[in-house]
Amino acid sequence: SLFQLKLWNKYRVSNIPSLIFIDASTGKVVCRNGLLVIRDDPEGLEFPWGPKPFSEVVAGPLLRNNGQTLDSSALEGSHVGVYFSAHWCPPCRSLTRVLVESYRKIKEAGQKFEILFVSADRSEDSFNQYFSEMPWVAVPYADEARRSRLNRLYGIQGIPTLIVLDSKGEVITRQGRVEVLNDIECHEFPWHPKPVLELTDSNAVQLNEGPCLVLFVDSEDDGESEAAKQLIQPIAEKIIAKYKAKDEEA
Repeated sequence: SLFQLKLWNKYRVSNIPSLIFIDASTGKVVCRNGLLVIRDDPEGLEFPWGPKPFSEVVAGPLLRNNGQTLDSSALEGSHVGVYFSAHWCPPCRSLTRVLVESYRKIKEAGQKFEILFVSADRSEDSFNQYFSEMPWVAVPYADEARRSRLNRLYGIQGIPTLIVLDSKGEVITRQGRVEVLNDIECHEFPWHPKPVLELTDSNAVQLNEGPCLVLFVDSEDDGESEAAKQLIQPIAEKIIAKYKAKDEEA
């Protein structure tokens, strides 16, 4: 029915089974990854499973690939890319190669940036092999509970996913993968979402995430695409501001 379709669209359900917890008094989503919640917390000890701050969920020791450990408090004051990835997944491996270069460029430009690898590898050996290629930090593979809590916090439904956080731990973008691939020189870091995007292979995934307005223009005529952008930019900004005021995703 139309009502069912509206619910699917409203909560951006892309695969089933999917379990989403909502605060009935406000209608706001409390948790997108209900299936992980009931697996991790079958007794309901953490009910009502609302989002916790990143610093609380990540709290504990982190690893470098030389065996050094550091405390998660070392991330405070930096932008953080939370990188959900695994060696068995080919798109993950190709993103990692690009990300290593991006990470180097951002650090060399003097920006405070750290990446946190949250592994979905199937064994500690493959985690170690994959992590050996990475110049950043990771949640220890053995700490399955903390890896699972981070998956839950961001409602991860597939890998690779790169979530970019500001220095306070708030999400800037969930589309870090698209941003990194579209901005090889990292000029746009930390990749605040733009109201109007040029449609490319890598960002077309966003067409699945909610209603979109697609404007077709003659790309041969440079002036036309710029004029089209000027036309829809203020409309897009207004819509985004409206949702932001309601504290909802646009």
